[in-house]
Amino acid sequence: MMHEPEKSDLAIVATRPANKAGAPAAAEAEPRAGTEGNTGHPRTHRTLSRASVSPGLDRVRQTARLRKKEKFTALLHHVTVDLLREAFLALKRQAAPGVDGTTWQDYEVDLEINLQDLHHRVHRGTYRAKPVRRRFIPKSDGRQRPLGVTALEDKIVQRAVVRVLNAIYEEDFLGFSYGFRPGRSQHDALDALAVGIHAMRVNWILDADIRSFFDRIDQQWLIRFLKHRVGDERIIRLVLKWLKAGVLEEGEWSVSDTGTPQGSVASPLLANVYLHYVFDLWAEQWRRRQANGKVIIVRYADDVIVGFEHEGDARRFWDAMRERFEQFGLELHGVKTRLLEFGRYASERRQRRGRGKPETFQFLGFVYICGRSRQGSFQLHRKTRADRMRERLHEIKGQLRKHMHASLPEQGKWLRSVMSGYFAYHAVPTNMRSLQKFRQRVIVAWRRTLRRRSQKDGMTWQRMMTIADAWLPMPRILHPWPDQRFAVTHPRWEPNA
Repeated sequence: MMHEPEKSDLAIVATRPANKAGAPAAAEAEPRAGTEGNTGHPRTHRTLSRASVSPGLDRVRQTARLRKKEKFTALLHHVTVDLLREAFLALKRQAAPGVDGTTWQDYEVDLEINLQDLHHRVHRGTYRAKPVRRRFIPKSDGRQRPLGVTALEDKIVQRAVVRVLNAIYEEDFLGFSYGFRPGRSQHDALDALAVGIHAMRVNWILDADIRSFFDRIDQQWLIRFLKHRVGDERIIRLVLKWLKAGVLEEGEWSVSDTGTPQGSVASPLLANVYLHYVFDLWAEQWRRRQANGKVIIVRYADDVIVGFEHEGDARRFWDAMRERFEQFGLELHGVKTRLLEFGRYASERRQRRGRGKPETFQFLGFVYICGRSRQGSFQLHRKTRADRMRERLHEIKGQLRKHMHASLPEQGKWLRSVMSGYFAYHAVPTNMRSLQKFRQRVIVAWRRTLRRRSQKDGMTWQRMMTIADAWLPMPRILHPWPDQRFAVTHPRWEPNA
């Protein structure tokens, strides 16, 4: 069993002063955002639109915060009928059914009876998890990604148990972990990385890619990690039931000792628990004890970016990380994992050596570029990944062809919704050109569709632009600069600490 290093409240972009530096002027920690409210016992509000409060889970959260070594031996009683109902109402109405064929609408018909029966089976130990129905979705590189479709009752129980476990693990997870956590989004991770690169002496970036992470999780190690904090064997048995339920693919049932089903409700939390012990605690300890310079870490699920002041630190960390992962059945992708010179002085240093412009790296759908502001100073530029834009445009073209003969208002409303959602994620500072290109290509695709509806088409560019301006939103930056939002979200974080 591993030794768990001590830790304090950690910065969202965790930083470390050099070993020989004096005491920092202020604490180098920034408190994490509070855990999302959980429901188990009678609560203040019953609607999902308002925050619900569970006194029992609030006590669990407080205990987890104060007693870092505490094992929780009684947790299942927090899985109440109310919590199961809330979990059911939070599920997607139109999601594909699992192996049992039960849809959300089917289950809703006798909802209270069904929930009472499910609650009884969970607490009596007679609940049985069903196999996950496997389907494949295409990836941008032409390969297929396996996705598990979980049975409806398994989704309900998993979501309820995850809410209970979040009360513990949201007090344990480190600040630089972002993926699939309550109150944290992809843009929080994007902001953290941008602020870290700008504010710290980052000269090297390790872009780490874990090969087939969700398929390689060692289930025995996962259960051992869970038992650090979860002493309620009934919860452990539930997790084991989900892991051992197996996969049903084209009528063939199979079960494995490794991996968690991608697409299941519990999988993101279990993956975070695994990487918390395998990577996060170890990386934080390595940074404090081994690094000679500044180190920043941002992790979103299995996407890991680590920034270093010194190349020597970066290469030693890379080697140590590879060995660490091998101990727990994980492997760094040999091609996709890269160490690149990046940061405020990368352009000048590479120019002096005749190496050309600094390399770029990708994180959460954006390409990170060493750029310049209008005043000529270093500025981190982020633009949408070209392959992600092509993938989205391909989907839009397919839907336009499918609904070619729909009325102009129907097409316009749908395209407006699609583009608004796209802009809501991608409209970050320095990405205006990508937004403009996306809108222009949508207009081209829409005009081509409209022209195919009739051989006597009169869709000139002038008329098309009038239609587009009436229906399609204009590109504009919707997100603030990363340092502005980061300062509001984490006002006590000090870049020089």
